Amino acid sequence: MPTRIPEVVRKAAFALTASTALLLSTTACTGQSATGADDDASKETTLTFWHAWSAPNEVKAVQALVDGFEKAHPNIHVNVVGNMTDDKINQSLRAGGSKAPDVISSFTTNNVGKFCSSGALIDLNPFFEKSDIDPATTFPKAMNEYTQYDGNRCAAPLLGDAYGLYYNKTAFAKAGITAPPKTWSEFEADAKKLTIAQGDTYEQLGFMPNYHGWETTTEHYMGQFGPTYFDRDGKSTIATDPAVASAFTLQKKLVDALGGFKKLEKYRSGLGDEWGPKHPFQTGQVAMQLDGEWRLGMALDTKPDFEIGVAPLPVPDDRADQYGKGYITGTITGIAATSKKQNAAWEFVKYITTDTDAVVGFSNAIHNVPSTLAALKSPALKYDPRFKTFLDIAANPHSTTSPASVNGGVYLTTVQQLGYDYESGKVTDLKAGLQKAADQIDTDIAQAK
Repeated sequence: MPTRIPEVVRKAAFALTASTALLLSTTACTGQSATGADDDASKETTLTFWHAWSAPNEVKAVQALVDGFEKAHPNIHVNVVGNMTDDKINQSLRAGGSKAPDVISSFTTNNVGKFCSSGALIDLNPFFEKSDIDPATTFPKAMNEYTQYDGNRCAAPLLGDAYGLYYNKTAFAKAGITAPPKTWSEFEADAKKLTIAQGDTYEQLGFMPNYHGWETTTEHYMGQFGPTYFDRDGKSTIATDPAVASAFTLQKKLVDALGGFKKLEKYRSGLGDEWGPKHPFQTGQVAMQLDGEWRLGMALDTKPDFEIGVAPLPVPDDRADQYGKGYITGTITGIAATSKKQNAAWEFVKYITTDTDAVVGFSNAIHNVPSTLAALKSPALKYDPRFKTFLDIAANPHSTTSPASVNGGVYLTTVQQLGYDYESGKVTDLKAGLQKAADQIDTDIAQAK
């Protein structure tokens, strides 16, 4: 069972305090240190690698990845430190010193803009060029995008997460539905058909559309609508991009169609925890669920009394030809600007992110999506046949991610808050709400710069 919980980490990152944000910005003082990449990677050396994984099977998988590297590079030894949060990583990158990491990994792709703009992590572009590796043809499109900011590729992808649609095949058959929905109108119709009322609550809910409904965040919804978020000048486009208004409008329509915000929230309050065995999809209380690849193993472990189906999320009706895409995020890795062993560190980063056997082995061990195009096609991958849906989503050129920003995921928090206010009726004028949110995003970014 994949025990990594990326969304929890991501949501926690959205709640960064002003002091933490200031801490990140001050890393610019240490920035690209004078040490540079002048070490000899062929000589005996020891690197320090900090990562965020903590579950026993994950820690074991990381060590196996490191063991493979050390076997291929017997002169480079790696000191591994796990269970490191972004706050701890940020502090160490700022402080430097002999105990600071040379290489880090983080679950929070939304912090890439901060890592790059502050200079806390070095630009990997020269290293990729030196090794004759083209990131654009090595990594899936979305992963290639979320590991850079403003031309600075300060990170590389280290496995990924793809979002799709889980559905209760048994409930589908009882409702006379023969296939998962491909378009939003089909999805809405199926959600209604799968909803069974029980007084003022539900015996079964077709889908929990509310933004507090676990993985149903605004960015996950909007990924299927193809929002731009920012224009070429870095200004927010959420008030002018029709894809954003469409996503908000269709989600609100679904909320109203399935009983209204208050009724849905009352039902949701009595449902199980997202990460526990009583997750409502796993118990059959919700018939469809937007979720990541890790849900399959977690759901199967609970031995549900129905057959689980997996498919890509539906797309807007006017984008039917893009069915098969999804929202992508994942783990990133990078080299500390304060490291005095950057060439040796690059050998390690190159191995764990571009060596096909290494990426496949790590994916098999922790059940996340491989982060290279070659690994996605590898016959050595071991997975439940349903997991292939997520491999295909990751490789799909139409799949999307959220663009990096100088202040991390703050703009996504602003959009999410508007989502809460709009679905609950606190905001009734969507156009005005979007403009207010866009203005706030622009203000926050200007202040961060």
